[in-house]
Amino acid sequence: MRKQEKIILWPTYFDASKTRREGRRIPKNLAITSPKVYEISQALKKLGFKHEIVADAAYPKAPWFRTGMLIIEKTTHKNKLLRKVAQQLLKIRKR
Repeated sequence: MRKQEKIILWPTYFDASKTRREGRRIPKNLAITSPKVYEISQALKKLGFKHEIVADAAYPKAPWFRTGMLIIEKTTHKNKLLRKVAQQLLKIRKR
């Protein structure tokens, strides 16, 4: 199997209204309701990650709903990145 060079982040990963089966990848206490691609982009900028936004992409489990996605160069494990981004999103939403 080929090692992936990029990490893809979908807003669904951080959505508190989704179940794990529907695509949420973080604990509910770190999740937020209806995360937007630009919020995740802000969180990545604050963490110092370079990324690319694909605004018209649809999450594979819900192809009728175009949420967008973010592509990041792989420099860390995806699970660690998800937790860092989720914590940053909580800080952004508190403002």
